[in-house]
Amino acid sequence: MDDVLYGKRDKRGNWKPLEPIEYPPVFVWPVAPVRFLKWFFGYPGYILPWNLVYAAVAIALWYCLTPAMETMRSFSAGWIAYLLARNAIIVLLFFGAFHFRLYVQKKQGTSFKFNGKWLTAGGAGFLFRNQLTDNLIWTFCSGVPFWTAYEAVTLWAFANGYIPFISLAQHPLYSIALMLLVPVLRDIHFYLVHRLIHWPPLYHAVHKLHHQNVNPGPWSGLAMHPIEHALYFSGVLIHWIVPSHPIHALFHLAHAALAPVPGHTGFDRIVLGKNTAIDTDSFAHYLHHKHFECNYADGVIPLDKWFGTFHDGTPEAEEAMNRRFLARTAKKAAA
Repeated sequence: MDDVLYGKRDKRGNWKPLEPIEYPPVFVWPVAPVRFLKWFFGYPGYILPWNLVYAAVAIALWYCLTPAMETMRSFSAGWIAYLLARNAIIVLLFFGAFHFRLYVQKKQGTSFKFNGKWLTAGGAGFLFRNQLTDNLIWTFCSGVPFWTAYEAVTLWAFANGYIPFISLAQHPLYSIALMLLVPVLRDIHFYLVHRLIHWPPLYHAVHKLHHQNVNPGPWSGLAMHPIEHALYFSGVLIHWIVPSHPIHALFHLAHAALAPVPGHTGFDRIVLGKNTAIDTDSFAHYLHHKHFECNYADGVIPLDKWFGTFHDGTPEAEEAMNRRFLARTAKKAAA
């Protein structure tokens, strides 16, 4: 698959798609039901491919790889350690598959790669001056434990009846609707947390660690400060309020843990064959890593467009962003 058919590369070797980023046909007027249905059920779309993958992981976790409710009624090092090991293995396999194909085997070279350079092996901002080592340490020593901690406490609360539980069999339509809403809830929560940690004091103390990854790779997705992990995975607490089944909470957490991988691959798509590729839908977030203060969320709800921080990859959007920066700088100077 030739990337020149879908984008262009500058003199520095950086590639960007020809088509500007567009939000899905959800908040549009006049309404476009046919376009909406094609996006919702089509490929690529809302369900396919990634949300279906994360939902399938959650279902498999609940039915095959989660201890019985009776076991989780009391905290025990045994079952919590099991969850920690299970989640670490999932991360190793899922994150590792992307990294191995794109950055170790380099199966498609720099085809569809936004930044023409590879990962940093001598960056002063990284632990041990190595981007990959830094990302692995923060992912396994902070990201996986925080994921597991939220999961363990939530499952314990379900097992003891401390939070509202619904039966899948008794409420099938509600259960399906809530599963479909989880990615939207994740998007809203991520946007709010993301704007919060871009507040200068929190940015420099916490979020700057993640933004060392100006040229991100798959392992950069969960390379965060522990405080950011605590905020990032806290979205699952919505299921402490909204009547849910444990599958919904597992889906919420699996989505939070795994979605950063395609979003940080650094590639627009993963080439599988001459005419076959999987869209990562990651250009919007790559622009956030490149420019720092745009595209705080890139999901279904056009929050960035509503709040004036949307960058669709066009020169016009670049100019608008620069004008915003200059206006803010002038305002600070005058104050």
